[in-house]
Amino acid sequence: MHQALDPSFIASLSLHDPDHFHIQLGQTEHRVNLVNAWQIKEGDQVLEIGCGQGDCTAVLAAAVGESGKVVAIDPAEPEYGSPYTLAQAQGHLIREGSPLRTRLTFLRQTAQEHLEEDKATIHDVAILAHCIWYFSSPSSLLDTFRALSTRTRRICLAEWSLTATKAAAVPHLLAALTQASLECRKLVTVSNIRTVLSPQGIVQIAKEAGLEMTSESVIESPIGMLDGHWEVGEVVSKGFGDSIAKTVQNEREQAVVEALRDAVIASKSNLNGEKIRAMDVWVGCFQKALSED
Repeated sequence: MHQALDPSFIASLSLHDPDHFHIQLGQTEHRVNLVNAWQIKEGDQVLEIGCGQGDCTAVLAAAVGESGKVVAIDPAEPEYGSPYTLAQAQGHLIREGSPLRTRLTFLRQTAQEHLEEDKATIHDVAILAHCIWYFSSPSSLLDTFRALSTRTRRICLAEWSLTATKAAAVPHLLAALTQASLECRKLVTVSNIRTVLSPQGIVQIAKEAGLEMTSESVIESPIGMLDGHWEVGEVVSKGFGDSIAKTVQNEREQAVVEALRDAVIASKSNLNGEKIRAMDVWVGCFQKALSED
C-alpha cells in the first residue's frame, strides 16, 4: 500500500484560490477516500479516464509514488472548466517544481483513442472517478469498458450513488435527476450531467462488457464537498427555469421537468437553512470475468 495521504498537502499542489482553500480541500479529501477504497498501491501504473482538472489525478499521483505512473486522459477542450480551465489546472500540476510532475502525463484523448495509439501498455488499474455521467450515452460507457477490459488488470469507479444518508443531501439527489431530465432532451449538451446511471445500471453495463465486480461500497461525501450546493443552485436558478420551456416542447414532458425542479426547491426549503450536502458516492471495482469452460 501507499503511505498515508495528506489531503492538505495534496490540495496545496492543485490550482486554487488561497482565500478559498477549503473548497479545494473538500474535493481532495473526497478523492483520498476514493483512492483508499480502491486500494491503489505504490508503484501502480494507472490510467485515469475523464480526469478533468485533475482533482483525483493529483491524489493518484501521490499514492503511486515516484515508482508509479499516472496517465490521465480527457477529450474535453482545454478551455473547458470553471473557475479554472482544464489547461490551467492540469498545467499547474505538471509545472516546473511540482513534486508530481514526473509521475503525470495528461493527454486529450478518449479511452478508445489512447488504447488504439498505445497498444503495448497493460495498466494495473483504470480509474473512472465522477466522469460516467459525462458520457454521451450508456452505449459509449459500454464501449469504453470493453476497450479497457483487455488492457488493464482492474477497473475502479466512483459515481454519485443516487442515495442520501443525510437528509441534507436529498436536494442534490433531486437536482441531479432534474438536470438529467432536461439534458437528455437536448441534441447537444455541455452539462456535467449528461447520462445519469445508477450503480445498478453501471454494474449491468460492466457485465455486458465481460467484467465482474470484485468489490463495492457506498461512502458519505465529506461535508466540505460543495457539489450538492452547486448543482442545487443551478437547478433553482431563473436561467434553468427559463431553459425548460425553451428546450422541452412536449407539454407533458415539460411538466415532468418542472415538477422535479419544484421538488428540488421544496426539499431545499425543508432544510430550514441547514447546509446542503453532497449525496453519497458509490465505489466499485471490476476485473475481466473468467470464462466458464
